Amino acid sequence: MNDSSVPRLDMLRFARRIAVQQVEQIDRWIATEERREAERQCGEQARTPAPDWLIEMGLGGRDPVYVHVGGCHMAGKRSRGVDRDQVLRALTEGVAACPHCRPDTELGVLD
Repeated sequence: MNDSSVPRLDMLRFARRIAVQQVEQIDRWIATEERREAERQCGEQARTPAPDWLIEMGLGGRDPVYVHVGGCHMAGKRSRGVDRDQVLRALTEGVAACPHCRPDTELGVLD
């Protein structure tokens, strides 16, 4: 089993080259992950903050259907961010408050 035709020193040098290649590959993986994490953090910092209040428009896009608290999981794609005064006005004009996030309760405006 012991092949004396290949000197032990040559086998050790070969094993070292393989180990160095593996460490270099791991270093490349680490650099890639660090770059991805830096990009993710940069993206989070650049993201505009979620609005505090949303008004969801109907299918035609003209009439408001619901008022939501910002970040409500039930707010549809036709929602847009608005300020507090617009939400109060919409609620007093009869736009329904979302039954899930209850913006009317949050604002202190109850029917």
